Amino acid sequence: MAREIFETKRKALKINLNPEIYGTFAEIGAGQEVARNFFNAGAASGTIAKTMSAYDMAFSDAIYGEEEDGRYVSRTRLQKMLSHEFDLLTQRLHGDKYCNKKFFAFADTVTTLNFTKTNEPHGWIGLRFQHEVGGPTNDIIVHIRLLDSDNQLQQKVLGIIGVNLLFAAYYYAEDVQTMIESLVDNLSIGSVEIDLVKLNGPLFENVNQRLINLYLIAKGFAKAAIFQPDGKAVQIKDYLYKKNIILLRTKYRQKSLPNFDLFNLAVEQFKKNTGATDSDTIVLIEVLMGNVLEDTHEITDEDLQEFASRADELCATGNNIIVSNFRRNNHLAEFISNFKPKNIGIATNVYNLKNIFNSDNYNKELYTNELLSYISGMFNKNVKLYAYPYLLKKENKIITTQNMPVSEEAKPLFDFLIKNGYIIDIENYDEKFVKTV
Repeated sequence: MAREIFETKRKALKINLNPEIYGTFAEIGAGQEVARNFFNAGAASGTIAKTMSAYDMAFSDAIYGEEEDGRYVSRTRLQKMLSHEFDLLTQRLHGDKYCNKKFFAFADTVTTLNFTKTNEPHGWIGLRFQHEVGGPTNDIIVHIRLLDSDNQLQQKVLGIIGVNLLFAAYYYAEDVQTMIESLVDNLSIGSVEIDLVKLNGPLFENVNQRLINLYLIAKGFAKAAIFQPDGKAVQIKDYLYKKNIILLRTKYRQKSLPNFDLFNLAVEQFKKNTGATDSDTIVLIEVLMGNVLEDTHEITDEDLQEFASRADELCATGNNIIVSNFRRNNHLAEFISNFKPKNIGIATNVYNLKNIFNSDNYNKELYTNELLSYISGMFNKNVKLYAYPYLLKKENKIITTQNMPVSEEAKPLFDFLIKNGYIIDIENYDEKFVKTV
């Protein structure tokens, strides 16, 4: 049975009329858009103990403390806001009037589009709440990217997500998938991206955090998720910002582990070519979800479990894992370029390159246009492909970019990319590690 989606005003009013739900709203950076929805719905005195904004950095620091990195739109700032505001609730609200309340502290720190439209609008939204009267606290922390091209539309989106989050915590928290789905209720497609969800507290102790963030990709709320070797999800921009990045792509349900012998050579060659060091380089193994999304249109719980198991398996190798829905290298490169990396390297098999530069795999009339689109998206910002060879079984011959078959119409472009170092053969490989095709 389909879930009924309540309008934003109805959600806010339902919360306002619930005598048990009571708390604080603290919002920085985009107006008091969430609190505004509760005020406009009516009966807000039943829910709101306090609303506040601390726009001036000096005021914000005086209330919540200074940030070591000087950033105000950050997860650490949000967590300080949640802790500070919830502690004030429990310190100040005592007596019979409050003995039947489930307290909450809602906070957000957001940057919307500036006047010159030169920034990247995004933010952190969080909720600390009691699921039971007098019970322990639970946290829901969400990172969003605001995609509308208008500041006021972005503020409206923020207000709706905030209402959705509070409503989900009190009415859907025991069904985590519904809780996640409901965060985009009453929002238009393409207005927001949710690329990280963190759940903490006894209410969520049995929730698989990897499954939650994989579900974001499956539902189209996010394009990718990154897990560290310990399996914990990280916010992609914070993790990749201005780093050197080298990736190895793998497919869903690939039975074997990646060819780390050749990939390690690619990593070393990438560092040598770019001057990257261990401290400023992020090595990623990708698990591609996109082909399953396209083939089945709906990912099942079993699929998510398999993705989580695959991520765990690869995390156990000591690598960072990125799960994505990018079927093509150029879409992956364009996505990574959003985080202003120093250099990007993508390790791939020459066999995959052969398919790209083979016009027989495409509509002949559209091939050149599609190839140019691919190349322009792929190599627009410090991106290099590191190609490892394969063994052509029927001829017992190692295939590299030097003897790879290329369609006549693509040959001049391919030669240009090779000559100018956009596509680089992996050197010093051992033939025993080369894949047979």
